[in-house]
Amino acid sequence: MANQLGVLNALDAAKTQWYHFTAIVIAGMGFFTDAYDLFSISLITKLLGRIYYFDALSEKPGTLPLRIAAAVNGVAFCGTLAGQLFFGWLGDKLGRKRVYGLTLMLMLICSIASGLSFGKSRDGVMATLCFFRFWLGFGIGGDYPLSATIMSEYANKKTRGAFIAAVFAMQGFGILTGGIVALIVSAAFDHAYKALPYNVDREHSTAPQADYIWRIILMFGAIPALLTYYWRMKMPETARYTALVARNAKQAAADMSKVLQVELNAEQEKVDKIGIEPSNSFGLFSKEFAKRHGLHLLGTTSTWFLLDIAFYSSNLFQKDIFSAIGWLPKAETMSATKEVYQIAKAQTLIALCGTVPGYWFTVAFIEHLGRFAIQLMGFFFMSVFMFALAIPYPYWKTHNTGFLIMYSLTFFFANFGPNATTFIVPAEIFPARLRSTCHGISAAAGKAGAIVGSLGFLYAAQSTNHDKVDKGYHTGIGVKNALIVLGAVNCLGMLFTLLVPETMGRSLEDITGENEEDNGYEQRFSVEKVPV
Repeated sequence: MANQLGVLNALDAAKTQWYHFTAIVIAGMGFFTDAYDLFSISLITKLLGRIYYFDALSEKPGTLPLRIAAAVNGVAFCGTLAGQLFFGWLGDKLGRKRVYGLTLMLMLICSIASGLSFGKSRDGVMATLCFFRFWLGFGIGGDYPLSATIMSEYANKKTRGAFIAAVFAMQGFGILTGGIVALIVSAAFDHAYKALPYNVDREHSTAPQADYIWRIILMFGAIPALLTYYWRMKMPETARYTALVARNAKQAAADMSKVLQVELNAEQEKVDKIGIEPSNSFGLFSKEFAKRHGLHLLGTTSTWFLLDIAFYSSNLFQKDIFSAIGWLPKAETMSATKEVYQIAKAQTLIALCGTVPGYWFTVAFIEHLGRFAIQLMGFFFMSVFMFALAIPYPYWKTHNTGFLIMYSLTFFFANFGPNATTFIVPAEIFPARLRSTCHGISAAAGKAGAIVGSLGFLYAAQSTNHDKVDKGYHTGIGVKNALIVLGAVNCLGMLFTLLVPETMGRSLEDITGENEEDNGYEQRFSVEKVPV
């Protein structure tokens, strides 16, 4: 293309090199930490209920009251949503690199602080836990737009989707590691401090030392963040930000010459010329943006919102679903440490069978099938398996293995599907000066879906039978009907996927029209919006 900068051409055409893998690991470890921190809470909520809401007169172990459970599960998502919007905007204003270390430091400090939650009363402990988890979520939120944008802007056009997917795939290892850490810690404490089941000895079914279990699990999330902080600070700013947003051609050429190990010319005149084109001057709230990218933003926000309703409700409340189908023993037949172990074992198995493989199938096939096809296919099969679980739900209560297989397949097609593609596409289809902001907006819509899903499922999945409802909860629509609702949500996701364009194998500037005159952009995108 006539206006394309040499430095960006070099990045687009570069063969897969060591720096690509370095970038994947540096950005990916952030996502490993994100997933570990967000999903580890589901491993310890039952333990928190036993420790801080014990009632010796109750036939069932203590559980977190509804409002406390909602706060503990949802507060990190509220922080994440705010962080995605704030750091997404800041990444376009100050540069990706300058903000990148700040998000990691926030995650590091708040992971440790969450485990050190203090207070003389249970309300004090819960309040400080929620406070630190909000700010932990705020840091995690910044990682979404920044990691996606950095990987997108570093990658070559042939393997860009696979590289961004590989960063996101580290989320699977974060979820898996959370389960493994919980298994090891709970098994060690169970061995060292024996406790009887709740229905044998209510008062001593929770060893005093069990209070350390949830703290250790939460604080472990700081370790991967600490390991990658130095390397994040060493990464140069992306050439696309330096050239197209900061408009410093000399610095962009110098940075990428080191990275690519080739001599690149600074093309300041061309940078200045690109900067004054009408296609590079409209803002986020302009009519021109609405005309060019309005439907794209609606597509990325709506599909991520709908996906996260289903994905997070299923992920965070696996333990409740497993208990409902009888795959986990009844809480009163276990000690506190044994219950943590059983929940961790179930979630680790799901992660191994469905979650982790799904991510890497996306990495393997995204540059062959394309983003659009994988997203549509993922939503379709998630709908199929949700309905297949829900409609014959009484059958699955006596066929736990079959339920587990079907349930694993919903996670497999979430990750070999919209959970990966909703992260990838917003990092490709918006102009460099708005890329991080628009990715942050799309991701924030996703987290709004996660809040709806996590809090909604908390209420909805309660039994329709008043005698089987958890203490402090009202009757809900039951797990069967909740799964039907989630299946319907996935069907809506298929519909809104039609708004999302295909980006496979094309330069970022070709996709966004940053190097083209207005007519060229409109003509090209009208033809290539959706693959045939």
